[in-house]
Amino acid sequence: MDLLNLALCHRSYANETGAGTENNEKLEFLGDSVLGLVVSEHLFQELPDKNEGDLAKVKSFVVSEDSLSEIARAMKIDNFILIGKGEEFSGGRNKKALLADALEAVTGAYFIDSGFKNCRKFILSYIVDEINKVLENKHKKDYKTLLQEYVQRRFRTYPKYALVQKTGPDHDKTFWIEVKIKDKSYGRGDGKNKKVAEQKAASIAYRSLTGQPVDGDDD
Repeated sequence: MDLLNLALCHRSYANETGAGTENNEKLEFLGDSVLGLVVSEHLFQELPDKNEGDLAKVKSFVVSEDSLSEIARAMKIDNFILIGKGEEFSGGRNKKALLADALEAVTGAYFIDSGFKNCRKFILSYIVDEINKVLENKHKKDYKTLLQEYVQRRFRTYPKYALVQKTGPDHDKTFWIEVKIKDKSYGRGDGKNKKVAEQKAASIAYRSLTGQPVDGDDD
């Protein structure tokens, strides 16, 4: 199996195929490290006035699951991933974690095949736009983290999330999450999973507390 095929071979496909078929997890491990190095070096060189904390925040956004999965979709990686029947049935081809992991695996394969210099060019070709989005404050924000940092500074406590309602059939449920800060409840957030619902609830609370717009990116 060549490197690119291996990079696109998910564990579920390898398990179903059997006969010693390898999966992309080791390439993903390698690609994650190479990606982190390239992004860190680029930020260090291009943003000399930023301190370590600022650089770490930018990096955390651009190498996040959300960011990498969107890049993977733009590259049409979702069309070529080899996944098992069960994973396919459960919508695995659209799962953010699976897509982000596949992009990291492709990056690892590129590094082995073409060396660090060429792999660096490849990474920067897809990551610089994401860095610019963060610097221009146009990126998708992690409102749970923003809310927690704000609440810790202002109230010396933590937001508390609670599931208050579930609606819909088992295959298409909607979750409703409420966030409380010092026993005060802020608007409920909804989503097809708890993670999305928590983000929406956090965005409502953060907007209420700071008066800042959510920019429509709290999905």
